[in-house]
This record gives sequence, structure tokens and C-alpha cells, in this order.
Amino acid sequence: MEGPTPVSALLHAATMVTGGVFLVIRCSPIFEYSNIILCLMTLIGGITAFFCALIAIYQYDIKKVIAYSTCSQLGYMFFSCGLSNYHLAIFHLFNHAFFKALLFLGAGSIIHSLFDEQDMRRMGNLVINLPYTFICFCIGSFSIIGFPFLTGFYSKDLILEVTFNVYIIDAWFIYFLALFAAFCTSLYSIKILLFVFFFKNNRFKSNFFVV
Repeated sequence: MEGPTPVSALLHAATMVTGGVFLVIRCSPIFEYSNIILCLMTLIGGITAFFCALIAIYQYDIKKVIAYSTCSQLGYMFFSCGLSNYHLAIFHLFNHAFFKALLFLGAGSIIHSLFDEQDMRRMGNLVINLPYTFICFCIGSFSIIGFPFLTGFYSKDLILEVTFNVYIIDAWFIYFLALFAAFCTSLYSIKILLFVFFFKNNRFKSNFFVV
């Protein structure tokens, strides 16, 4: 797509990519019969959360950063399901739908305002020209980071706390993977805010659209 529209933001953040997590939660009585599958789900979910967050740091396409961020948050939900904390997974899924839709819609506003430019290295200094987008993007970014009193704080930190207190072989390994993933989440969220809204603009003046 040329840019995230309200429909595509809804698909990416709330329905399409989170369908697998919702299916696992609905089929939780079946998964509880196999400890091997639960351990495998925990391991793959933890690695996914860390690996995708690490990839997002090195991306410069604003849509790719948010897309890899979605994949990382799905890892959180899956390893929470693998630890039999299905209520925390659905809680984080619900919160994630809102703040990730906010980020996708903010990215769409930025891309359309800059004539379909997606490279963050060619953005900058948009805090003056797009103040409302900046406010919405800050709310979404701080929420995914886990800033206190925002939705991401209550679901992500609760997942980490419960993971730390689970007494199985790979729980601590998954906990540290999730902790590093949370650190990487903070890095790429701050990177987006700095590159898009605060750094010096690198576009040609003839191509810069002022809203």
C-alpha cells in the first residue's frame, strides 16, 4: 500500500496478524495437554520478540520499523501463552491493537504529508508542521515502551513479572530475552521520534510539503 490507511491500520494492528494468538488462546485447553508444545511456543515466542525488536532498530523505513515492532509484540503474546498465561496474552493483544493502530495511522499521516516518503533519514523537524501527529505518535510510542500509567505499562510489565516468577527450565532464559526485547523496543521507538520529529530535515525544499 502507498501508506497506512485507517483500514490497513485496523488490519495490521487488530485483526489480521493477531489472529494466530487469538486462535491459540481459544484453543488453550488443547495446548495444555502437551508440555512439549508449550515449551516450544515459549521458546519461539521469546526468540521472536527479541529478534524482531533487534531488526527494527536497524530499519529506516518507518513502516518496516512499525511492522517489525508488531512482530516483536506478537512474540510477547506467544511466549505468554506458552507459559499458560492466556489472560495476559489477550490483555496485551487488546492493548496492542489500540496503540499500534495509533502508530500506523500516525505513520500514514507522515508519509502522505511528505509525498509518500518512507525513509526516516529524509524526514525531520516535523514537530512544528505536524503537531497533532506528533502528540498521537508520542502516546503510541510511550505506550509500547511501557511508560507508566499508559496501557503498555500494565500489560508488558505484567508479562515480564509473571515470566520471572514461573519455575520451569527455560523461564529465566525467556525472561532475559523479553527484557532485552523491551530495551530494543525503547531504542527503536525513540529513534522514530528523533528521526521524524526532531532531527534536521534532509529533504529538498521543493519536495517538502508543509501541512
